[in-house]
Amino acid sequence: QVQLVESGGGLVQPGGSLRLSCVASGFSLDAYAIGWFRQVPGKEREGVAQISADGIGRWYPTFASGRFFVSRENAKNTVYLQMNNLKPEDTANYYCAAANEGAWGWLPRGYDYRGQGTQVSVSS
Repeated sequence: QVQLVESGGGLVQPGGSLRLSCVASGFSLDAYAIGWFRQVPGKEREGVAQISADGIGRWYPTFASGRFFVSRENAKNTVYLQMNNLKPEDTANYYCAAANEGAWGWLPRGYDYRGQGTQVSVSS
């Protein structure tokens, strides 16, 4: 069964840090670009980070640049999102999605799989 499972969310104070993990099962992440997204009910989802299959290509939106860092360990079938200096506006459900890079490129418009997400809450 193909799955992406996120973990590492929780409640953190402003200025704090969290590291999210995205673990794949049922398929190998070696050939997949991975995107991290966040969503708040009633709002459109936002792209948070993107990483190429080989880990060389990385992309961040302006609000995440310098605070969020995406990395991957293909041997562990895992992608990470390190989030530092968290702000209340970072509160959201964060999820990862996988796109076959050979078919979609490393900055894809669509994804083959996605996880259910992990909740991040930033509050004092």
